[in-house]
Amino acid sequence: MTDRVVLAADLGGTYMRAALVDAQGTVLVRQSAETPGHGDVPVALIELIKEVARVRACGDITHAIVGLPGAVDYRAGHLLWAPNLPDQWPKRLSRDELTTALGMPTSIANDADLAAVGETQFGAGTGSGDVAYLTISTGIGAGVVQSGKLVHGIRSLAEVGHTVIDLHAWREGRPSTLEELASGSGISRLGREAGLGEPTARDVLAAARHGDPRAVVICENAIAACAIGVTNLVMSFYPSTVVVGGGLGLRSEFFDPLRDLCLRRYQYPGEPRIVQAALGDDAGLAGAAGWLQALAR
Repeated sequence: MTDRVVLAADLGGTYMRAALVDAQGTVLVRQSAETPGHGDVPVALIELIKEVARVRACGDITHAIVGLPGAVDYRAGHLLWAPNLPDQWPKRLSRDELTTALGMPTSIANDADLAAVGETQFGAGTGSGDVAYLTISTGIGAGVVQSGKLVHGIRSLAEVGHTVIDLHAWREGRPSTLEELASGSGISRLGREAGLGEPTARDVLAAARHGDPRAVVICENAIAACAIGVTNLVMSFYPSTVVVGGGLGLRSEFFDPLRDLCLRRYQYPGEPRIVQAALGDDAGLAGAAGWLQALAR
């Protein structure tokens, strides 16, 4: 008798991944590709998932879970809003559309919610009572698990990336949210505005390491903005562990000063652990293994 596995996918603003995952959250097979920046329908995502689904040697596939970078209506099963995806994609990224395209029962999830479940059950949050997960990547998102259950309503919650953290900028109509000031896309924009050419966020971090004063200021401000985001997340949900992941959050030159600043400005009710994601980019994929149980309320 073969084992039963879950077909998992994680769609990011920069990369998309698909995998087969066993009940212990172990990624058995993985494929990845760049997220297309255009197109009327997410054909590339569906084809990537189908390619992984063709690998039958790992076991019988029970269902599929697709993590999406935006607000999700869990009751209706569709993506509400995704600022880092092409405008046409949200209409086609629904539970019903994907179930039809993949030919099996399919659920959709907010990607940070999915990663929060993965890190809680199989990663850095294992053994903690309550976990808040923060991803700092192309965008910034968060998910919260309390007593083993995902915190959610009809819709996904904890959209900390879109919370306003700069009052004066907000009043003046300038970029003011955590994502605008500290995500990969935000840092890239700030680099352009500072005269650094057409940099990626990694280019800006590299310039800061080499002492470019413009890049140093951008990175210091982004880290401070993320420290505010962590503080707001802690004060909203009182987790025992904060797990930081994402392309930027997993870089030591970003995470270490972020953690130090959070603890230096300590004002939390009980001292939460602030740790990096143990599963790295696989957090959302691993979360698919425990998703249905964690979502149930």
